[in-house]
Amino acid sequence: MSKNFTHLDAAGNPSMVDVGAKSVTRRTATARSIVVLDDEILAHFENEDIHTKKGPVFQTAIIAGVMAAKRTGELIPLCHPLGLENCQVRIFLNEKREVVVECTASLTGKTGVEMEALTGASVAALTIYDMCKAFSHNIVIRETMLMEKTGGKRDFKREI
Repeated sequence: MSKNFTHLDAAGNPSMVDVGAKSVTRRTATARSIVVLDDEILAHFENEDIHTKKGPVFQTAIIAGVMAAKRTGELIPLCHPLGLENCQVRIFLNEKREVVVECTASLTGKTGVEMEALTGASVAALTIYDMCKAFSHNIVIRETMLMEKTGGKRDFKREI
């Protein structure tokens, strides 16, 4: 059984989803991006951040991620413009010394915030790249994915 694409009308043309009849619920989504930095860059990691001439990398990326999440409706053509009630970006090194960027967005409304969380995590990861490229271009951004969402038709939680 195949599902229909939600952003196509009956004629197959792009279309914004009509959320007028949907119920208002509390909606939350968390997305994650992984940024792999080489040892030359990680040598600058201290006090929970990487410090460059441009400033603290993670702190700047957090601000960029929140700003991007708030503007998702302007960046993704068929996304609804949403007034987020909360957006948090968290950045840390995992046990493999990879940079983990997590963005959680939430609101009470008729449509979900998955795209806002994914956009926030992605732009925060791109900001880390931009601020660290002076040290090395050996940077990989990978595994941007939805980790969890609640509210709407069904909840989702990625099992890792």
